Amino acid sequence: MNTDLSKLHPYPFERLADLKSGIHPPTHLSHISLSIGEPKHPAPDFVKQTLIDNIESIGRYPTTRGTSELRQAISEWLEKRFDLKLGSIDYDTQVLPVCGTREAIFAFTQASISRDDMGALPLVVTPNPFYQIYEGAAILAGAQPYYLDCNPAEDFIPDLSAVPIDVWERCQLLQLCSPGNPTGAVMSLAQMQHAIELADRYDFIVASDECYSEVYLNESAPPPGLLQACEQLGRNDYSRCVVFHSLSKRSNLPGLRSGFVAGDKTLIQSFFSYRTYHGCSMSLPVQKASIAAWQDESHTIKNRALYRDKFNAVTEILTTCMDFPDPQASFYLWPKTPIDDIDFAQQLFAQQNVTLLPGQFLSRPGANVNPGQNRVRMALVASTKECVEAALRIKQFISSLPNPQVNN
Repeated sequence: MNTDLSKLHPYPFERLADLKSGIHPPTHLSHISLSIGEPKHPAPDFVKQTLIDNIESIGRYPTTRGTSELRQAISEWLEKRFDLKLGSIDYDTQVLPVCGTREAIFAFTQASISRDDMGALPLVVTPNPFYQIYEGAAILAGAQPYYLDCNPAEDFIPDLSAVPIDVWERCQLLQLCSPGNPTGAVMSLAQMQHAIELADRYDFIVASDECYSEVYLNESAPPPGLLQACEQLGRNDYSRCVVFHSLSKRSNLPGLRSGFVAGDKTLIQSFFSYRTYHGCSMSLPVQKASIAAWQDESHTIKNRALYRDKFNAVTEILTTCMDFPDPQASFYLWPKTPIDDIDFAQQLFAQQNVTLLPGQFLSRPGANVNPGQNRVRMALVASTKECVEAALRIKQFISSLPNPQVNN
């Protein structure tokens, strides 16, 4: 077997299961899970009906590139959503459907890392804390992750100017995530353009995971994207840049496994070549359902309103007992904990039957501190009633702690 498999860290939810093992929470309290970022809002009825109406096409093999109808729907959505010039995305060469961003980010890393250099291992620069696929994909591609801390002083945005030159010289892939998981932080166009300038200077690829881009709290201020940053630089070929998007969070369709990668046509073509062997083509019924989802915005507006109400209710309860960054986007809160985050999550489950994810399970120790230490990720995916109940239980738990001090 691949010896690099032994280098992989246990997945966060494996560690969480171990943390909760043997604990028996109070039976009179129903369990509320805010640990997994799985949307719980209803899937759109029109998407489900489209899937049913096209089920007969399940008897045909799909192509790796997907139908031109789907790729055109995606390109039109990108142009409208990110204020790109009409026709600026060539759906024949710059868009590729994928079976969700998780498999695509992993596969793209395998395709993009070159092992030709017999010197030091290539680097994948990743935000810290992070979605663990970034790390695992880098390791199994034969690269070494370089963790770039996301701290309160930089509003939880990775500080690219803090990266040493010798790191950029070994970097082959810079992984961005905006809006961020787990922080919810949103990069500005200027910050994205800085990443592009560094990519030109040191010859690496910028991959932007934007799967939370459609879950934002200010309806008049949608998060910007990497392709948008390119166009404002006059970079109409999106050179060195790719973005990943998904219907999982945007349209409450995590089980559909539908997303896309778009950007630099040279990178897309190489990734297409990889995927012809990888064998992850999207089924035709899913493609038809995806077209319907990408062509409708009304359901996403309603979806954001549900999250907005939830955030308002929960933050009103927790603001008096927890310190967290002002929510901008995604469906996560990233609050400080008054005691060690692992202890906090374990004791909260034991006493209040609420499950949160310790921040240390989503991060790695840096030069100074672990940026996930003394924080928890709170996924507001349950119903508003359950989220409010969880917030009240968290507040009660914190009040029971002896002289709690919020750690920095």
